[in-house]
Amino acid sequence: MAFDTNDTRSGAGGISSEKRPSASRETPAGQQPDEDFKSLLDSYEGRTQSFSEGEVIKGRVIAISAGGVIVDVGFKSEGIIPTEQFLDEQGRCTVKEGDQIDVFLEQTEDANGHVVLSREKAESMKIWDVIERAYREGTVVKGRVIERIKGGLAVDIGVRAFLPGSQIDLRPVRNLDSLRGEEFEMRVIKVNKKRGNIVLSRKAVLEEAMQEEKAKTMEVLEDGKVMEGVVKNITDYGAFIDLGGVDGLLHITDMSWGRVNHPSELFNVGDKIKVKVIKFNREDGRVSLGYKQLSEDPWLHADMRYPKNLRVQGKVVSLTDYGAFVELEPGIEGLIHISEMTWNKRVKHPSKIVSVNEMVDVVILDIDTEARRISLGLKQTEPNPWDVMESRYTPGTVITGKVRNVTDFGVFVEVEDGIDGLVHVSDMSWTKRVKHPSELFKKGDEVQAVILSIDAANQKLSLGIKQLEPDRWEDWFSRHNVGDVVRGNVVRITNFGAFVELADGIEGLCHVSELDEKHVDKPAEFLAAGQEVEMKIIKLNLQEKKIGLSLKAMKEEEPRVEFTSYIASADSGSASMGDRLGDQLREISRFKKNESE
Repeated sequence: MAFDTNDTRSGAGGISSEKRPSASRETPAGQQPDEDFKSLLDSYEGRTQSFSEGEVIKGRVIAISAGGVIVDVGFKSEGIIPTEQFLDEQGRCTVKEGDQIDVFLEQTEDANGHVVLSREKAESMKIWDVIERAYREGTVVKGRVIERIKGGLAVDIGVRAFLPGSQIDLRPVRNLDSLRGEEFEMRVIKVNKKRGNIVLSRKAVLEEAMQEEKAKTMEVLEDGKVMEGVVKNITDYGAFIDLGGVDGLLHITDMSWGRVNHPSELFNVGDKIKVKVIKFNREDGRVSLGYKQLSEDPWLHADMRYPKNLRVQGKVVSLTDYGAFVELEPGIEGLIHISEMTWNKRVKHPSKIVSVNEMVDVVILDIDTEARRISLGLKQTEPNPWDVMESRYTPGTVITGKVRNVTDFGVFVEVEDGIDGLVHVSDMSWTKRVKHPSELFKKGDEVQAVILSIDAANQKLSLGIKQLEPDRWEDWFSRHNVGDVVRGNVVRITNFGAFVELADGIEGLCHVSELDEKHVDKPAEFLAAGQEVEMKIIKLNLQEKKIGLSLKAMKEEEPRVEFTSYIASADSGSASMGDRLGDQLREISRFKKNESE
């Protein structure tokens, strides 16, 4: 038994109408109706009646034409589905004649008696079934990012779904546009088929994977272990390394034996690096990592590579107010103190001599491997001008130079370029009492001075200005002795006596006890400033430049002086010696009486 296969095509729909044998068709005379045909007919009609609209049913591709793909679903007529529903991304048809496919039955029969089918809706129905099952069972679905939308991303998982921004990654993603076209594994966290809403989470999948990875990592983590990780984040103080679900901190001080200004100089986010576990605390999960510990500490044998007095070359890496740090090799730095930069220049700041990144020759002055310190010298690479100072100058040499600096204790005078000598305040004048050097000199003054002493070892040069002239004190002392009577002017009166200027810059002191035989409480009532007086020298000390004077000693001499004058006049006068002698004795008696009173 067989169906009538003569098809009649009608209209643009191209729906075929299959002629069905009539149930009341007469059979030839003498024959019974074909029972097999009847059974087949009943089966066919029963099958067409078992499907209802809105279901996904099986169909067979019987032809592919320009009008569409013709599909037989066992109804009276076939259905035509537009070819566009079968094209892949390259525009190629994905089915061929004879293929069994799933189609969605929209209508069993339209106004024209045609079957209306849809491949797209069938696929969508199947996808929704898969999505609902994934939601119930918590399985993973795969999808491709279509575009960025408000609040997150639109993802194609067979149907359009929503991936919120908070569910994209474990950490916030700033540039969502960069994820366009990316494929992710996600979980369905919300589904509403009626509204067509699907919400996904990639974060949930990442968290589960991270937990699994973390458990494996925690099993092997231990102090001293070398592990491979990925640079996850970089900060000013270090970098966080993902060891596999566990983040460890690689501090900036453990990145290199040398100087590191910022971690970004060595690493970038995403770099795969090997690190050493310095410390692992299982209680709080903190992991401290080291990178420099993978190589030998350069300070271990630094004293052998850099012995004292060795001349080496290095790069200036930083400047401070007190000196410059020079890198001799990665991890080994030394300090050139500002005092070791030049022999003969006063350096206000190291930047006046060297600059960062400059290559310089230096000499190893000292090394302490335990303290990790190396003292370097820059001036030692040149001859020391102080070594020839003693051969070029001798004490007593007169030099001319400019005042470079004025201090409380003296002035510094430039002897040669960069070599200064000190004129102490005590060597400025033989006679003047200088309270501050600024009374006599100012910066920039050109002066003459005498070299007093040279100490090349300590780089000290002593100068004197007063030594340009003879010592007035020595001259004065050479011409006077104790007992001499001198004349001078009272310049200052104090509670303990009066200072008398005997010559320019030379003063003597008449103590209060030497003013009079009587006790004097207030010298100012006895003498006045500016008063001219004669006094006797009672003490001389050249070393201390002290002169002791006495007014009282002068008064004790007066009676003897008068008596001597009387004798002299008696020899030459014509008056009676007896009369004159009597008068002189009476005068002496009155003078002594007055003194006693």
